[in-house]
Amino acid sequence: MSDTPAHHQHEFRTEDLAKEAGIPVRTLRFYREKRLLPPPRREGRIAWYSEDHLARLRIIADLLERGHTLGGIAELLAAWENGRDVAELLGLEAAIAAPWSEETPVPLTLQELDRTYSGQADAEALAEAVALGYLTVDGDRVSHISRRLLDASAELVAEGIPLSAVLEAAHGVRASADALADLFVELVDKQLLDKLGTRLTAGETARLADTLARLRPVARTVVDVEFALAMDRRVHGELGAVLSRAAREDPAPR
Repeated sequence: MSDTPAHHQHEFRTEDLAKEAGIPVRTLRFYREKRLLPPPRREGRIAWYSEDHLARLRIIADLLERGHTLGGIAELLAAWENGRDVAELLGLEAAIAAPWSEETPVPLTLQELDRTYSGQADAEALAEAVALGYLTVDGDRVSHISRRLLDASAELVAEGIPLSAVLEAAHGVRASADALADLFVELVDKQLLDKLGTRLTAGETARLADTLARLRPVARTVVDVEFALAMDRRVHGELGAVLSRAAREDPAPR
């Protein structure tokens, strides 16, 4: 019976591996110093790297593009070496970090923005909108963070509410929205994460990612319903005062 020849991985010298991975040699050496790469095979003074080293470098590059720090990458790689499924961990990361907002930015000139707000987009209003994070300004061009917010605020101005008042109210809306987000995060943290302990198993990681994805529309529904109910309560409370004021200002003819 003939022996099946063993598969031999291609090996790289330091410079060749760095070139293949698309990184400088100094970066490769830095990764080695930080123990992001396992030691190479030594043959005298020559370091030989395998295809596994190249795969590791490509994983590191992908994680850096996702926004991970080198410290976080080291933890993920350690989890991988200990038998954890890094794909599951990245799935959990995606579930946590995926944006909740689905807003479309709107590019405008300063003149277009001023027309949108009926000539009220002066320097003070621009500065306030930038501070709130609604606008970014680049020379005579701006970008509004959200088409829906732009249209809503323009409608308020068109109805006679000054842009300065709209922006002032935006601070209160932002504070209330932050408070709601804090409540939801605290609820998930206490009722889901605390029960899982400090170290998640592979199955728990996948289930948690699925749970977080399912809870996104639930949270948005709760906020939408509660705001509508709050408006009902407030309108009913104000209705009598509004009608009374209207009656005083415009008494019915006798």
